[in-house]
Amino acid sequence: MQHERRARSLSWRAVGIGFLASLLIAALDPYGLYVIQGSYMTLDYSTPAAVFVFFVLVVIINGLWKRRSPRTALRSGELITIYVMMIAACVVPTLGLTAQILPVLAAVIYYANPANGWDRLIHPHLHPLLAPRDREAVRLFFEGKPGATVPWEVWLPPLLAWMPLILALYFVMIAIMVIFRRQWMDRERLAFPVTQLPLEMVNEQDPLLRKPLFWLGFALPFAVGSLIALHNYAPSVPAPKLNVYVPLFRETVNWSLRFSFPMLGFFYLANLDALFSLWFFNLLFMVVRGYLNIYGVEIREDLGGAYGTPYIPYKYLGMGAMLMLVATGLWAARSHLSDVFRKSIGRGKDVDDSGEVLSYPVAFWGTVLGLLAMSVWIWWSGLPYWATWVYLLFMMVLFFGLTRVVVETGLAEAVAAMIAPVFTVAAFGSTPVGARGLTALGLTWVYSADIRTTVMASSIHGMRLAERAGVCSRGLFWAMMLAIVVSIVASVWVTLLLAYRYGGANLNRWFFLDGPQFPYKWVADRMNNPSDPSTTGWLLTGFGAAVMGFLSAMRQRFVGWPFHPVGFCVGSTWIMDEIWLTCFIAWLVKFLILRFGGLRWFRLSLPFFLGLIVGQYTCNGFWLVMDYFSGAKGNQIFWI
Repeated sequence: MQHERRARSLSWRAVGIGFLASLLIAALDPYGLYVIQGSYMTLDYSTPAAVFVFFVLVVIINGLWKRRSPRTALRSGELITIYVMMIAACVVPTLGLTAQILPVLAAVIYYANPANGWDRLIHPHLHPLLAPRDREAVRLFFEGKPGATVPWEVWLPPLLAWMPLILALYFVMIAIMVIFRRQWMDRERLAFPVTQLPLEMVNEQDPLLRKPLFWLGFALPFAVGSLIALHNYAPSVPAPKLNVYVPLFRETVNWSLRFSFPMLGFFYLANLDALFSLWFFNLLFMVVRGYLNIYGVEIREDLGGAYGTPYIPYKYLGMGAMLMLVATGLWAARSHLSDVFRKSIGRGKDVDDSGEVLSYPVAFWGTVLGLLAMSVWIWWSGLPYWATWVYLLFMMVLFFGLTRVVVETGLAEAVAAMIAPVFTVAAFGSTPVGARGLTALGLTWVYSADIRTTVMASSIHGMRLAERAGVCSRGLFWAMMLAIVVSIVASVWVTLLLAYRYGGANLNRWFFLDGPQFPYKWVADRMNNPSDPSTTGWLLTGFGAAVMGFLSAMRQRFVGWPFHPVGFCVGSTWIMDEIWLTCFIAWLVKFLILRFGGLRWFRLSLPFFLGLIVGQYTCNGFWLVMDYFSGAKGNQIFWI
């Protein structure tokens, strides 16, 4: 019993190594993204940086350690603890926070000009504590200057003002996942495809790294990626082309034929019906959009066109589907949620929460107080209090729904069809929100617009890994929070240093030029063109919810029903437009293997597909290191 308790306790050396690994990712990822301008490593739920560092740690560092001192080498539970901290750290440096908050807060000053009128429309309503106001400091942030230092006196006040909201949001995300962990893992038995790779890498009974098929899968993307990288060094080296765009429907739709090695690996771990529905609904949405384009059927609204799906009716359909996805999930969990509530008010002595990251009372009341704190902060930033709760509802629905999609399908690059601030205004009109409220909603782009990674997803994956590896959960909460905090500090510090040295506008076009202007363009447009609640939008949202409800009901009622609701929910998004072909290939290959070889062939082939993931991300990291030493720039071999 004493040995079992030791085996399950959280290792301090694992936390220490996880801290250093998180610091490494948070500090080096901005450098690789902005200076080397190589492959993205922390962009989405697939966390390439964590996979790359974990591979180096398991194969090289711990491998050599085992040879020299097997008794002191890192155990599987310790390795999983480190990995959980790394995936938590990967949320922050790019789309999760840092690459959003710094440029967005500065862009409202830097990009203001007489043509867009932001100084007249937006600046009077911008809370003075929430953005840097020193014009010269902001100018140098975007343009840079040799020898320039970071004006911390300009940046620290707004960043510190934002931290209560950000930390409350991250805590609430983790707490909600604590509440739903048992429902998703034990009752519904969702697939969690993204977690299978690290578990297989530390499996000592059946070592993945000793299987030839794994290394065959590893070698394929590594070789292809290296040819692409070498082509950037020497154009005479042939570079494989992994994507082609075919114009269809009188050139109104560009049909993407893109192949992604790691997504093939992740998709292979998902259920067949989910895979079928993802590519089927994507093609269905494309065909319908093409014919509507030919016949000139369109809806014109400013709905933040850069995010989700580019087609306006599908934004509303997707939002309705996401609302229904969350509603049906809550209904299915009603018995478990009742247990959590009883435990939280002291009447659930029969409810065991000893294996959770947080106790149920802390998770439940922490969620309540966290949402209240967030509502007060957002109201303080300028949004009317009624609109604050509407926005928070839509925002949490999207976070929760996307997490469910990733957990169930392995779609490690999932995005929602619509974003919360835009839907809030579309649903209730811009006039009730007001100019100050619109400005406050524009600031929410920092954490709730370009959503491709969240603490909610990383935490539930961390809990799944901890459960499978037998790691003490209570200590893991603090380990995850430590990784998040160190990632915030390190990534903000490095990003500011690089921006003032090189000029943000010279580092990355999306994060410093195009992306930061989107929220304020939308805010200015809503101020110049006030809108009423969209009746058409409400009807389309209701229709999307009805279709989603029908698909969910049919899936529960009929065993052989082929259409998974998740496919309709995210099938129209731009990310599915890019990876539908990879999803189709994964579905076809898995279908044939299961049809003719059964589960035995599936298990035998699994190392190959896991190797595809590790091979691509190791190739990304390897060439980032090579580019650093060679001084090469723009050698991007992987995006999706």
